Amino acid sequence: MVQQVLIAPDKFKGSLTAAEVARRVSAGLGVPTVELPVADGGDGTVDAAVACGFDRITIGVTGPTGERIPASYAWHAADDTAVVELAEASGLRRLPGEREPLTATSYGTGELVADAVRRGAKRVVLGLGGSACTDGGAGMAQALGARLLDGDGNELPRGGAALAGLDRIDMSEFMDISGVEFVVASDVDNPLLGPHGAAAVYGPQKGATPEDVKTLEAALSRLAAVATQTHGLLGAVEHDDTPRPMGVAGAPGAGAAGGVGFAALAFLHADIRPGIDYLLGLLGFGTHVEGARLVVTGEGSLDEQSLRGKAPIGVAQAAAKAGVPVVAVCGRRTLSDEELKAAGIEAAYALTDLEPDLDRCIAEAGPLLERLAARIAADHLEGK
Repeated sequence: MVQQVLIAPDKFKGSLTAAEVARRVSAGLGVPTVELPVADGGDGTVDAAVACGFDRITIGVTGPTGERIPASYAWHAADDTAVVELAEASGLRRLPGEREPLTATSYGTGELVADAVRRGAKRVVLGLGGSACTDGGAGMAQALGARLLDGDGNELPRGGAALAGLDRIDMSEFMDISGVEFVVASDVDNPLLGPHGAAAVYGPQKGATPEDVKTLEAALSRLAAVATQTHGLLGAVEHDDTPRPMGVAGAPGAGAAGGVGFAALAFLHADIRPGIDYLLGLLGFGTHVEGARLVVTGEGSLDEQSLRGKAPIGVAQAAAKAGVPVVAVCGRRTLSDEELKAAGIEAAYALTDLEPDLDRCIAEAGPLLERLAARIAADHLEGK
């Protein structure tokens, strides 16, 4: 029996989807392969699930700044599992123009979740990453029926800044989610508040000025305080070395995706699991890697961020458990050979090895990947 090569890359952001990367690498290797595109919970998670056999469900939802947009989630009818990617409905790539850090909402993500629950989901996997909003997941909760009210009983407008006026949360019309397991696939361990929280760390990436960060921090603090009072989210936790009675707000991962992690914990009673590890299990990586002769993984940039739980490192760690060697392809890399080997990757092949011009690398990523794959075949497969 000919041993196959397992190709399990993440996307090359701005250039190729994970499925396209896998297809090009397979074409260049010229040997029997299994293509298994992967993701770590961020952009491309739905695409990866669809490439592995899930169905794509597309509906109209509310975009981060209120416009109606089409967005998709992945559905697996065999076990009633939905994979919802926040970036599909509420991501930076969904902004029609300028970033709106104070008013952007996660409402559309809640609409995707609601549709999956109505479809009969028994498990909803929520991939967090690429968020345009810092609203503590308030929009997601509103889409599921929560009413966020001010002191006069009026519903708050959407967006993070409006939460400063929150007086109470009415859950009487919240969607029935009994019997649904919610899993957050994320490697972000930030709490909701403080110097390591959603506003301080991620707000500037979404266009927040220093003054905006202060506004959002105060608004998220208000959300956490009201939720603690009205929903029993109690318990002292520590973050930034200071104990505070913030309960769920201080939990690792509560600050993911502008605080959507907080809402998932508080209102959906979700479990937070390591993103790439959980998704590899969901996509059947363990079954495919058994008996493989080589695993090829990769992403657009192999750099310091890759070492913090990104897809290629998760793939390498999972392959190591099966005793299968791993090489990587990428657009560019800044990691040394020693750093890669410490992470379980024997060698990395970058598009910039063939074409130093980054614009041309992006434009010609497919053909260049095929050429890299031919090098991998010569270095790791021929005569073995």
